[in-house]
Amino acid sequence: MRYPPPKRPDRHGSIKERQLISFIGRTDFPCVGAKSALNQGGLYVLYARSLASAWNDLAIHEAITSFAKEHGSQKRGFRSLVILFEGPIGLNEQTYEKYLWERFQSWTDKDVWLGYKNDAMVSIDPQDTQFSLSFGGHAFFAIGLHPRASRKARRFFKPAIVLNLHSQFRNLREAGKYESLRKAILQRDRKLQGSINPMVARFGTSSEARQYSGRKVDSSWECAFRCKEYHSIAEN
Repeated sequence: MRYPPPKRPDRHGSIKERQLISFIGRTDFPCVGAKSALNQGGLYVLYARSLASAWNDLAIHEAITSFAKEHGSQKRGFRSLVILFEGPIGLNEQTYEKYLWERFQSWTDKDVWLGYKNDAMVSIDPQDTQFSLSFGGHAFFAIGLHPRASRKARRFFKPAIVLNLHSQFRNLREAGKYESLRKAILQRDRKLQGSINPMVARFGTSSEARQYSGRKVDSSWECAFRCKEYHSIAEN
């Protein structure tokens, strides 16, 4: 079964679209980048079946790579793809994280199988401080959302994965705007939660894989992800 391609959420559209817009648009939502993407028409939503199933992973991967090809070279504005799953709803943080990485693994395996090369600006080793997911030759930073997230900014009515193109962050750094954006997000997150998310770190200081699920992890945490291309290089 194929799902409709990603689309911009409509304020007069389905209940799911209106809920997504309401979630991002509320005054205390900390991510000003997501707000900008929504207001500038750079936010897209893709509906999927189950976070816990590989049932339509091929279609999801195709949608992600199409999104990357269309938006990956843009120099201005924010572009984000929200993959909104029907369920499961009652996942705790550990189980959500498990399924999150199962989807990343499945999509990455398809990326390798289809012959896409990893974005040369990032690493394919999840232990590397330069690591990032890469689909269709474009790097992505992922944000996990679900109903039982401990961080209020990550607490959404359905399990979801937000994929943000890395290129937009590089563009912000080149324009000298990245640090001010980051500071604004952290300040708003502190106001909402009462504390700054301890997992947030600048790219290049620690592997961003630790940030994706939103769950607080310690130094013993190991990423449940292996890129086949990386293994072939490492084994040789």
